[in-house]
Amino acid sequence: MIFPAMDLMDGGCVRLLKGDFGARTNYDADPVDVAKGYAAAGADWMHIVDLDGAKNGQSEQSELILNVAKSADIKVQTGGGLRDLAQIKRLLDGGVDRVVIGSLAVTNPQMVKHWLREVGPDAICLALDVNQGDDGEYRPATKGWTEASTKTLWNVIGDFLGSGLKTILVTDIGRDGMQAGGNLELYKRIQSEFPTLDLITSGGVGTLGHVKDLKALDPYGLIIGKALYEGAFTLPEAIQC
Repeated sequence: MIFPAMDLMDGGCVRLLKGDFGARTNYDADPVDVAKGYAAAGADWMHIVDLDGAKNGQSEQSELILNVAKSADIKVQTGGGLRDLAQIKRLLDGGVDRVVIGSLAVTNPQMVKHWLREVGPDAICLALDVNQGDDGEYRPATKGWTEASTKTLWNVIGDFLGSGLKTILVTDIGRDGMQAGGNLELYKRIQSEFPTLDLITSGGVGTLGHVKDLKALDPYGLIIGKALYEGAFTLPEAIQC
């Protein structure tokens, strides 16, 4: 399943290069119109990130995200700056289908496990954005990709086994926005070690060949952002390839 991505800052659509807020591209596109276009093109879901929220540690684009969810005939999963259950419930009650929890899954897993029990596993996706260290190990980054964790990716996911967790989203930060292809070996290892979890891949898609390579792994979903904004291919082409 293809999840077209929308990253929001200051009320508009943007993309970052390797998670660098200083390497930002602004797109002249209305978020609601973009979402409607994705729905018309055949997408069942879309992925929205509140980058202001991710950077500043508090949800800042909630009204816009709720407007998108209400206005477009498409399911929405969204994250960025979600720090308490009230925020999560407000989004879910307002039309968002699934929230994405990132940094807190690393820094406060017990709280996230509590949220899983409160709203149910279908309503929460764990997002782990990783960098590969000099030792070859993958570790999540937190606070909008500005800080590195000492925990490995495998530590973090393993800690959630038995919690009810159902869906994970893993982004290779080094490939995000580079359009050089997804990290197939990383995703294969995740599927091998955690076969009961639904994996959404993210980062690196630049061609239909990259889409086909990821689809061959048969993940639950794959996220595509910059390639769609810049017209490398169309959403229907990605869905059908």
